[in-house]
Amino acid sequence: MKFIDEVKIYAKSGDGGRGCLSFRREKFVPLGGPDGGDGGRGGDVHLEVDMALTTLLDLRYKHHLKAKNGVPGLGKNKHGKGGDDLTIKVPPGTLVYDDETGELLADLTKSDQGFLLLKGGQGGRGNARFLTSTNRAPRHTQPGIPGEERTLRLQLKLLADVGLVGLPNAGKSTLISCVSAARPKIADYPFTTLVPNLGVVRHGDFRSFVIADIPGLIEGASDGQGLGTRFLRHIERTDLFLHLVDLSCLQTGNPVENFDKINRELQCYNQALSERPMLVVFTKQDITEVREQTDEYRTLFEDRGFQTLAISAVTREGLPELVTTIASELDRMRQGDTIK
Repeated sequence: MKFIDEVKIYAKSGDGGRGCLSFRREKFVPLGGPDGGDGGRGGDVHLEVDMALTTLLDLRYKHHLKAKNGVPGLGKNKHGKGGDDLTIKVPPGTLVYDDETGELLADLTKSDQGFLLLKGGQGGRGNARFLTSTNRAPRHTQPGIPGEERTLRLQLKLLADVGLVGLPNAGKSTLISCVSAARPKIADYPFTTLVPNLGVVRHGDFRSFVIADIPGLIEGASDGQGLGTRFLRHIERTDLFLHLVDLSCLQTGNPVENFDKINRELQCYNQALSERPMLVVFTKQDITEVREQTDEYRTLFEDRGFQTLAISAVTREGLPELVTTIASELDRMRQGDTIK
């Protein structure tokens, strides 16, 4: 499924139905009087979270959305039927902005969470409503009130417990494919991953957590380099970072300096991200030269206060320990404790 994380839509609630102009006409009942019914109310427009959705793809190709209009009133004091409401399903993590003003209208994160976006127009009154002692045959009715309309910008920020960060080809996609059912594209060239990938990692008997692979993090990403800020926002909702460090010859530059560059980009994008808990994970331990350097760099990072782990996605070395450590750290965080 194509990943779409931002769309613009036009939404309109239903118009109210017009009131009816009618007079009672029955045999043996002269001057029966007015009996025009009221028009029906226009349908509302609602937004609702659907946990089964992970993208805004459905709204990419259907971006003009209208609720049903109210039915006009009828004679014999019959009121028109109200228009059906329109419910727009969105994935969890959707931000709703007014496109003209930029105002944030809603932040939809919880299962079945709803938001009344636009109210339908009130139905007009029929001529029976205008009967008075001095106006026995009113010929006045009201048109229905038009529905509200708005142009909206929907922006998706993925909800995940753990976010994978690191330079391209550090092994993020390989890791998520090994610990979950996610199947991202994997290749030996930079920027293989062009969209975020989510995976559900099972641990224990009935427990799980969600891990997200965020692509495009290089020096200058917060200023638009690489994939730029297009996907940085998806990391804002994660509770814990796994910073993958590649010690192989595939990465140029000093690993510690590369680590600091990525962290600076996170800080430049959002200062709060620099305070987010982080684990350092050394990847590709199946390569001899990497394994020989790991102890040296492990000491460097631990001296700076980071907890470190070493894994190999090829041999699956360290993966069970990694999953267990992530689960325990998430439990500690949710109980009020934190790690660096």
